[in-house]
Amino acid sequence: MATPGKCIIISAPSGAGKTTIVRSLLKQGLRLAFSVSATSRAKRSYEVDGQDYFFINAEEFRRRIERDAFIEWEEVYPGQYYGTLRSEIDRIWSNGNSAIFDVDVIGGIDLKRHFGDRALSIFISPPSVSALEERLRARGTESEESLRKRVDKAAHEMTYAPQFDAVVVNDTLEHACAEAHALVARFLGT
Repeated sequence: MATPGKCIIISAPSGAGKTTIVRSLLKQGLRLAFSVSATSRAKRSYEVDGQDYFFINAEEFRRRIERDAFIEWEEVYPGQYYGTLRSEIDRIWSNGNSAIFDVDVIGGIDLKRHFGDRALSIFISPPSVSALEERLRARGTESEESLRKRVDKAAHEMTYAPQFDAVVVNDTLEHACAEAHALVARFLGT
């Protein structure tokens, strides 16, 4: 059984497969609970408040920053905030679970700094920047300009990989999920 009070931090450049790996880990009986992040961006039609994100307008987000309601937060774009609410971690731990985070690279580094040895931080890496570009292009959701920005950002984010406890290369999804599971199970002592 997992020890409450621990955290699993999964970070990656956009398109590297972190969300798919997090979903796989949640199905493995490891007593993990997903930490829902807060954001000030607008809710998309298919998203559910409190499940996908806690949607908080920018003004309220700033008020909560001032009240120290966040473990970590970042202004990703001007006026667009993302962060981890202290109350969310309290909820997860009080239910006897360990928290699992699906966060961007800087958020992952900030969370590891906050939780220290109580956290395992895993960087999900694409096999290469060009492989990531192919995956993003295959999604068909990006303009050429936004694709270029994402690829450039991903190349920069990959330079942060050594700051994580472990790096899992997502060459094949099955292999990456198995490797992540082994790392998490060992850390949680299951």
